[in-house]
Amino acid sequence: MPWLRNFLQLSASYARQSPPPPHKSAAAIFGRASPAPSLTQLLRHFSAGSQVTYPGLAPTKGDEKPRVVVLGTGWAGCRFIKDIDTKQYDIVCVSPRNHMVFTPLLASTCVGTLEFRSVAEPIGRIQPAISREPGSYFFLANCTGVDFQNHQIHCQTVTEGVKTIDPWKFQISYDKLVIASGAQASTFGIKGAKEHATFLREVSDAQEIRRKLLLNLMLSDVPGVTDEEKRRLLHCVVVGGGPTGVEFSGELSDFIRKDVHQRYAHVKDYIHVTLVEAHEILSSFDDRLRKYAIKQLTKSGVRLVRGIVKDVQPDKINLSDGTDIPYGVLVWSTGVGPSSFVNALEIPKAPGGRIGIDEWLRTPTVQDVYAIGDCSGFLESTGKPVLPALAQVAERQGKYLAKLLNHLSKAGGGRANAAKDLDFGEPFVYKHLGSMATIGRYKALVDLRQSKEGKGVSMAGFMSWFIWRSAYLSRVISWRNRFYVAINWLTTFIFGRDISRI
Repeated sequence: MPWLRNFLQLSASYARQSPPPPHKSAAAIFGRASPAPSLTQLLRHFSAGSQVTYPGLAPTKGDEKPRVVVLGTGWAGCRFIKDIDTKQYDIVCVSPRNHMVFTPLLASTCVGTLEFRSVAEPIGRIQPAISREPGSYFFLANCTGVDFQNHQIHCQTVTEGVKTIDPWKFQISYDKLVIASGAQASTFGIKGAKEHATFLREVSDAQEIRRKLLLNLMLSDVPGVTDEEKRRLLHCVVVGGGPTGVEFSGELSDFIRKDVHQRYAHVKDYIHVTLVEAHEILSSFDDRLRKYAIKQLTKSGVRLVRGIVKDVQPDKINLSDGTDIPYGVLVWSTGVGPSSFVNALEIPKAPGGRIGIDEWLRTPTVQDVYAIGDCSGFLESTGKPVLPALAQVAERQGKYLAKLLNHLSKAGGGRANAAKDLDFGEPFVYKHLGSMATIGRYKALVDLRQSKEGKGVSMAGFMSWFIWRSAYLSRVISWRNRFYVAINWLTTFIFGRDISRI
């Protein structure tokens, strides 16, 4: 009989369901969720349409604080988590990483100028309530879907690299949902880019670049390697002439001049850096600063190539003009685009495929859902342009939204569907604070104007480099990491960079 067969299959699926993490009981983590369904629950399940349910956090009760669920631990999500009033809300953060990456200094970790932990800030330090409050949690997981009608998200744990643990699914009910899941590196559909290039966006990316770079240095020194193979192994190619690509090229050229030439004397003449850009490098800066950057990068030994990458192979890239560029390390830095999670959400999208938001960072077609950071963009109906994928944009959106939700809670709108008729106050307004980029050789660019044609500070050189370092040191979130960064810089200046391959 069909109904009996379905009944037995569902019973088996519940029996196979993975248990909750061992360090907390199911009741402590998932509230009212039960690991094994009763006969009544199973019958109710079939009458509701045969949708499998999973353990999770149930909707909040009247005597509990409203729950804000945050997806992501980037600049936007972490600034929101830091500023949200934990006396008003319980915070649940869902992300595949348990830390925030201070991305402006990530390129420095690839060559040993900074240690990896100096640019990683644990979520528990950014918002201590996640570690202390009984209703606040951090879950190492990916959000796989959102049920906007029932105010619920579906998640799956992240267990990459752990062979003894299978991932399991769970669900979380929310009163407010903040999507700050960021974006993914854009390859523009170029064949082989995802398989063979490294994207400098996470600490793991920087670790992989460092391992490849040092491995190639050591292998090229081994007898039996031809000169042609040495040149390929020690050729570092950077695709993308934006701030990230230029800063990495500058750091790499400094590493070559100051450390490789001293410690790898046998192969020092073989190592080179090539920066490939389809248009103009540092296009967000004015012509004077761009020309200065080109001059300094050329002095540092960086070869600049204007071209469009057509194909990426395991040992070379092919340009549209037929030129082949062999490489040993390939770093891809050509911008970002929407992730597969964002693409799968059935809500209106802004230009570029981002989640569409209004002036108050809400998704207007669903209740109690907000989007901030690189995953969001203003809808065309607002008349506002889509903001660039910059850390300062994301951080200020996170700060604004935390203030807005704090205001809504005090006005009685913290619960699900309770803020429909409330005044949201002033909309979000973004004012550009300027741009900075280091180019190596103790030189940097600083442009504090709101636009290329505007008035304000625009300078380059050693003083700009000093301002760049001072500004980013002050922006590191915790005093702990500021101390780490300052000590790393001092140690590198005195003793040089660490070249151990660990």
